[in-house]
Amino acid sequence: MSRDLVVAKRYAQALFELASASKVVSQVETELKLIVDVLSHNDELNKFLDLPNVSSENKVQLLKDSFGTDVSELVYHTLRLLLERGRQSLIVNLFESYVKIAGNATGQAHAVVYTAKELSAEELSNVATQFTQVTGKTIIAEQSVNPALLGGIQVRIGDRLYDGSLAGKLERLQKSLNSIAL
Repeated sequence: MSRDLVVAKRYAQALFELASASKVVSQVETELKLIVDVLSHNDELNKFLDLPNVSSENKVQLLKDSFGTDVSELVYHTLRLLLERGRQSLIVNLFESYVKIAGNATGQAHAVVYTAKELSAEELSNVATQFTQVTGKTIIAEQSVNPALLGGIQVRIGDRLYDGSLAGKLERLQKSLNSIAL
Protein backbone atom coordinates (compact mmCIF):
# COMPACT_ATOMS: atom_id res chain seq x y z
CA MET A 1 0.00 0.00 0.00
CA SER A 2 1.42 3.36 -0.98
CA ARG A 3 2.32 5.94 1.62
CA ASP A 4 -0.17 8.42 0.10
CA LEU A 5 -3.00 5.93 0.52
CA VAL A 6 -2.07 5.33 4.17
CA VAL A 7 -2.01 9.08 4.81
CA ALA A 8 -5.35 9.56 3.02
CA LYS A 9 -6.90 6.81 5.16
CA ARG A 10 -5.74 8.57 8.32
CA TYR A 11 -7.31 11.84 7.21
CA ALA A 12 -10.48 9.98 6.20
CA GLN A 13 -10.68 8.21 9.57
CA ALA A 14 -10.27 11.48 11.47
CA LEU A 15 -12.86 13.20 9.27
CA PHE A 16 -15.26 10.28 9.73
CA GLU A 17 -14.92 10.40 13.51
CA LEU A 18 -15.65 14.14 13.56
CA ALA A 19 -18.55 13.73 11.13
CA SER A 20 -19.93 10.84 13.16
CA ALA A 21 -19.77 12.85 16.38
CA SER A 22 -21.65 15.66 14.64
CA LYS A 23 -24.07 13.19 12.98
CA VAL A 24 -23.25 14.45 9.48
CA VAL A 25 -21.58 11.35 7.99
CA SER A 26 -23.66 11.19 4.80
CA GLN A 27 -23.59 14.98 4.37
CA VAL A 28 -19.78 14.99 4.48
CA GLU A 29 -19.69 12.15 1.94
CA THR A 30 -21.94 14.15 -0.39
CA GLU A 31 -19.76 17.24 0.03
CA LEU A 32 -16.56 15.30 -0.69
CA LYS A 33 -18.15 13.77 -3.78
CA LEU A 34 -19.08 17.24 -5.03
CA ILE A 35 -15.51 18.44 -4.57
CA VAL A 36 -14.00 15.37 -6.25
CA ASP A 37 -16.43 15.67 -9.18
CA VAL A 38 -15.48 19.31 -9.72
CA LEU A 39 -11.75 18.60 -9.40
CA SER A 40 -11.95 15.73 -11.87
CA HIS A 41 -13.42 18.04 -14.53
CA ASN A 42 -11.44 21.22 -13.85
CA ASP A 43 -7.74 21.11 -14.71
CA GLU A 44 -7.30 24.82 -14.02
CA LEU A 45 -8.51 24.43 -10.44
CA ASN A 46 -6.13 21.51 -9.94
CA LYS A 47 -3.23 23.55 -11.30
CA PHE A 48 -4.15 26.43 -8.98
CA LEU A 49 -4.25 24.14 -5.95
CA ASP A 50 -0.79 22.83 -6.89
CA LEU A 51 0.80 26.30 -7.05
CA PRO A 52 3.40 26.53 -4.26
CA ASN A 53 3.46 30.35 -4.20
CA VAL A 54 -0.26 30.66 -3.32
CA SER A 55 -1.10 30.36 0.37
CA SER A 56 -3.36 27.58 1.60
CA GLU A 57 -5.73 30.27 2.95
CA ASN A 58 -6.15 31.71 -0.55
CA LYS A 59 -6.72 28.24 -1.96
CA VAL A 60 -9.36 27.45 0.66
CA GLN A 61 -10.97 30.86 0.06
CA LEU A 62 -11.25 30.05 -3.65
CA LEU A 63 -12.92 26.74 -2.76
CA LYS A 64 -15.30 28.56 -0.39
CA ASP A 65 -16.12 31.08 -3.11
CA SER A 66 -16.75 28.22 -5.53
CA PHE A 67 -18.78 25.89 -3.30
CA GLY A 68 -20.25 28.36 -0.81
CA THR A 69 -22.57 26.77 1.72
CA ASP A 70 -22.71 23.47 -0.21
CA VAL A 71 -19.63 22.42 1.76
CA SER A 72 -19.41 22.49 5.56
CA GLU A 73 -16.69 24.05 7.70
CA LEU A 74 -15.66 20.54 8.75
CA VAL A 75 -14.76 19.66 5.16
CA TYR A 76 -13.17 23.07 4.51
CA HIS A 77 -11.00 22.57 7.60
CA THR A 78 -9.89 19.16 6.35
CA LEU A 79 -9.08 20.63 2.95
CA ARG A 80 -7.11 23.41 4.63
CA LEU A 81 -5.01 20.80 6.48
CA LEU A 82 -4.30 18.95 3.24
CA LEU A 83 -3.39 22.16 1.41
CA GLU A 84 -1.15 23.43 4.23
CA ARG A 85 0.81 20.20 4.08
CA GLY A 86 0.98 20.14 0.27
CA ARG A 87 -1.20 17.04 0.09
CA GLN A 88 -3.93 18.29 -2.26
CA SER A 89 -3.26 15.28 -4.48
CA LEU A 90 -4.80 13.11 -1.73
CA ILE A 91 -8.31 14.58 -2.02
CA VAL A 92 -9.59 11.78 -4.28
CA ASN A 93 -7.97 9.09 -2.08
CA LEU A 94 -9.43 10.79 1.00
CA PHE A 95 -12.91 10.62 -0.54
CA GLU A 96 -12.54 6.95 -1.53
CA SER A 97 -11.25 6.02 1.92
CA TYR A 98 -14.00 8.02 3.62
CA VAL A 99 -16.67 6.22 1.57
CA LYS A 100 -15.24 2.83 2.60
CA ILE A 101 -14.98 3.79 6.28
CA ALA A 102 -18.49 5.26 6.35
CA GLY A 103 -19.89 2.28 4.46
CA ASN A 104 -18.34 -0.21 6.87
CA ALA A 105 -19.69 1.72 9.84
CA THR A 106 -23.21 1.94 8.42
CA GLY A 107 -23.36 -1.50 6.79
CA GLN A 108 -23.41 -0.06 3.29
CA ALA A 109 -21.24 -0.60 0.26
CA HIS A 110 -21.05 1.34 -2.97
CA ALA A 111 -21.19 -0.60 -6.21
CA VAL A 112 -20.56 0.45 -9.77
CA VAL A 113 -22.59 -1.64 -12.20
CA TYR A 114 -21.04 -1.72 -15.67
CA THR A 115 -23.35 -2.75 -18.51
CA ALA A 116 -23.30 -2.62 -22.31
CA LYS A 117 -26.67 -0.82 -22.31
CA GLU A 118 -28.49 1.44 -19.86
CA LEU A 119 -30.44 -0.44 -17.17
CA SER A 120 -33.84 0.65 -15.96
CA ALA A 121 -34.18 1.79 -12.36
CA GLU A 122 -35.92 -1.51 -11.56
CA GLU A 123 -33.12 -3.59 -13.11
CA LEU A 124 -30.46 -1.61 -11.24
CA SER A 125 -32.43 -2.10 -8.03
CA ASN A 126 -32.60 -5.86 -8.69
CA VAL A 127 -28.82 -6.00 -9.14
CA ALA A 128 -28.36 -4.08 -5.88
CA THR A 129 -30.71 -6.50 -4.10
CA GLN A 130 -28.80 -9.54 -5.39
CA PHE A 131 -25.47 -8.13 -4.25
CA THR A 132 -26.94 -7.14 -0.90
CA GLN A 133 -27.53 -10.86 -0.34
CA VAL A 134 -23.99 -11.71 -1.53
CA THR A 135 -22.17 -9.12 0.60
CA GLY A 136 -24.48 -8.82 3.59
CA LYS A 137 -24.35 -5.03 3.18
CA THR A 138 -26.86 -2.61 1.78
CA ILE A 139 -25.68 -1.87 -1.74
CA ILE A 140 -25.86 1.63 -3.15
CA ALA A 141 -25.51 1.11 -6.88
CA GLU A 142 -24.57 3.51 -9.62
CA GLN A 143 -24.47 2.59 -13.27
CA SER A 144 -21.80 3.05 -15.90
CA VAL A 145 -22.43 2.11 -19.53
CA ASN A 146 -19.52 0.39 -21.31
CA PRO A 147 -20.45 -0.95 -24.78
CA ALA A 148 -17.18 -2.94 -24.90
CA LEU A 149 -18.72 -5.46 -22.48
CA LEU A 150 -20.93 -6.71 -25.36
CA GLY A 151 -23.54 -8.05 -22.91
CA GLY A 152 -24.01 -9.07 -19.29
CA ILE A 153 -22.72 -7.01 -16.37
CA GLN A 154 -19.67 -6.30 -14.26
CA VAL A 155 -20.12 -5.14 -10.67
CA ARG A 156 -17.30 -3.49 -8.73
CA ILE A 157 -17.73 -3.34 -4.96
CA GLY A 158 -14.67 -1.92 -3.30
CA ASP A 159 -11.67 -3.90 -4.53
CA ARG A 160 -13.73 -6.80 -5.91
CA LEU A 161 -14.93 -7.16 -9.46
CA TYR A 162 -17.74 -9.60 -10.23
CA ASP A 163 -17.54 -10.22 -13.97
CA GLY A 164 -20.59 -11.67 -15.68
CA SER A 165 -19.98 -9.88 -18.96
CA LEU A 166 -19.80 -11.53 -22.35
CA ALA A 167 -16.43 -9.87 -22.97
CA GLY A 168 -15.14 -11.33 -19.70
CA LYS A 169 -16.39 -14.80 -20.57
CA LEU A 170 -14.77 -14.62 -24.01
CA GLU A 171 -11.49 -13.48 -22.43
CA ARG A 172 -11.55 -16.38 -19.95
CA LEU A 173 -12.35 -18.82 -22.78
CA GLN A 174 -9.43 -17.47 -24.81
CA LYS A 175 -7.04 -17.89 -21.85
CA SER A 176 -8.32 -21.41 -21.33
CA LEU A 177 -7.82 -22.33 -24.98
CA ASN A 178 -4.36 -20.73 -25.04
CA SER A 179 -3.29 -22.77 -22.02
CA ILE A 180 -4.15 -26.06 -23.71
CA ALA A 181 -1.00 -27.55 -25.22
CA LEU A 182 -1.54 -28.64 -28.79
